[in-house]
Amino acid sequence: MIIVNVQQIKKYHAANLVLDGVTFQLQDHDKAGLIGRNGSGKSTLLRLISGHDQADEGTLSVKKDLRIGYLPQVPSEFEELTVYEVLAYGFHDLMTVKREMSDIERQMSSADTAGSPESMERLLKMYALAQERFEQNGGYEMDTTIDQVTSGLQIDRSNDRRRFGSLSGGEKTRVLLASQLVTRPALLLLDEPTNHLDLKGIEWLEKFLMRYEGACVIVSHDRYFLDVVCSKMIKVEDGEAFTYLTNYSGYMKEKEERLLQQFAQFQEQQKTIKKMKETIRQLEEWGRNGDNEKFFKRAASMRKALAKIDPIKRPVLEQKAADFSMTPQDRSGRKVLDFDGVRIRFGTKMILDGAAGSLVYGEKVVLFGDNGSGKTTLFKLLLGVIGPDEGVIEQGSRVEIGYLAQQEPTSDSKLTVLDYFRTEGAFEEGEARNVLAKYLFYGAEVFKPLQMLSGGEWSRLRLALLVRRKPNLLLLDEPTNHLDIASREALEEALEEFPGTILAISHDRYFVNRLAKRVWELREGGIASYIGNYDDYKEKCGERPTQENNRRYDAKKESNQSAFRDRQSSTKADGSSTARANGRKAEQIELEIAALEAELAREDEKLDHLGGTGDTVQLQEIWSKREETQAKLDALLELWMELEQ
Repeated sequence: MIIVNVQQIKKYHAANLVLDGVTFQLQDHDKAGLIGRNGSGKSTLLRLISGHDQADEGTLSVKKDLRIGYLPQVPSEFEELTVYEVLAYGFHDLMTVKREMSDIERQMSSADTAGSPESMERLLKMYALAQERFEQNGGYEMDTTIDQVTSGLQIDRSNDRRRFGSLSGGEKTRVLLASQLVTRPALLLLDEPTNHLDLKGIEWLEKFLMRYEGACVIVSHDRYFLDVVCSKMIKVEDGEAFTYLTNYSGYMKEKEERLLQQFAQFQEQQKTIKKMKETIRQLEEWGRNGDNEKFFKRAASMRKALAKIDPIKRPVLEQKAADFSMTPQDRSGRKVLDFDGVRIRFGTKMILDGAAGSLVYGEKVVLFGDNGSGKTTLFKLLLGVIGPDEGVIEQGSRVEIGYLAQQEPTSDSKLTVLDYFRTEGAFEEGEARNVLAKYLFYGAEVFKPLQMLSGGEWSRLRLALLVRRKPNLLLLDEPTNHLDIASREALEEALEEFPGTILAISHDRYFVNRLAKRVWELREGGIASYIGNYDDYKEKCGERPTQENNRRYDAKKESNQSAFRDRQSSTKADGSSTARANGRKAEQIELEIAALEAELAREDEKLDHLGGTGDTVQLQEIWSKREETQAKLDALLELWMELEQ
């Protein structure tokens, strides 16, 4: 069933025509990826579909009573709400009943009410009715749903009572995304939903959307994500929209075939037009030479036929992309970086705990890790910005580091692009403008103040300066963030050809698959190393860590590993007896696992029972106990899997 029908939509921003005759349809179970260059009108289309804006021409019809969830920029009305109120924003009626129940609870606990049996009985009846409405409308499931989504997106629930406006930009984005997912509308409109998510969060969101019963329109430059989630691609280009009934990889193949077909049609039409023009010229010449009116009539008739031809646009086989090609000033020695036993803590929190790794010239390594695991901290250590509490970091000879930070504020955001580029890169104006043009800053765009740049434009500008410095070691923190797909592909191509060494933090799996020859995973303060790209890492990450990774553990963990290796050695000497011993131990652990699972179920029951009582003290106690039980269960499951292997 068609739920959204867009026909010949035109939309202007001031005098600039952004959308020019856009046409497409959405069915009730579509998972559509909306792709195109930065500034092509993707976000404008979402605003039109959501009803936040109106088209200047054309028609846009939406199915009656269609519930739409829209993830826009942060609405100002959310700033003063608590995080929990934003998460539950879509449950307006339930939240009203919940506040009513809380108000009744406060009245029942007051001294005046406690002394009046009649008042207490009246309040108890009111509370019972409110609780019944809350339960019938799915009130208790509401918190369970919120828990599932916030857990998947790694949202810290200890911030529930915190003012939403006090959160960081990334935290706000995750909370807003969760607030849309929990209500499960018939149509989800998501604008760059994977921004600010780490790998676990992205993978969780993929699974959620794949199971999602409603329709989705997703603006994203994450090609791997689009491949997994979407079965329809809508490409916005030159103000028009082109629909492909496939995922991103299928779209790339179909797009190439379509372009070649369009180019052949364009060439054929141009031949026809040229032939008709030549015939008109010849007829008119014959008419003049022979003073014969019939030739002029034929020429006029042919002109009318020529005017009726609907011209095919010349297809652009290769869109202009930024030129990120890099050549180091000098090559470094074979050993580029080496660090071992690195420990650093902030306050009482241990960030890196025995981290170890090494880079040799020409390597291309990508670093994974959960948000907050210490990836950027490791970069700061390698750059010498901060020093370790323990451990050794050694830099090889002739190493010149080029660093691209994930977010890098400027000292003066009122500077223009040209002024900033000339100052930072030591350019003359003419040379600076020529170089900026290679990074898609044309004409008047070089006079744009830095504070007005989009995230993608700011990334391109910083990459332009990085190329200028000609380093032989690149430390890149999320280099593809905010770049559109064309710019990502141009950057990937340049990095593939870069002869120096690269260490990049990235959650862009398409980028990792194309670039990485080795993957480092930062977990529990140490580094596990895997040969290959992202797909290789996913295949191998269940195996035991390499020797490089073993150095990351403290004495107690190392002792446990040694004991396990001893058991492996004894298995070779006396396989049957060790196998029997491991089997008995595995059986014992299975019993312990079953007991812990039963305990978890009991604690979940208690949480469900207490969910509507408002007894926050007891709820917190049981929740803390549940977390301890879960941690024990996770540890036993890990040990059981080792024994089974």
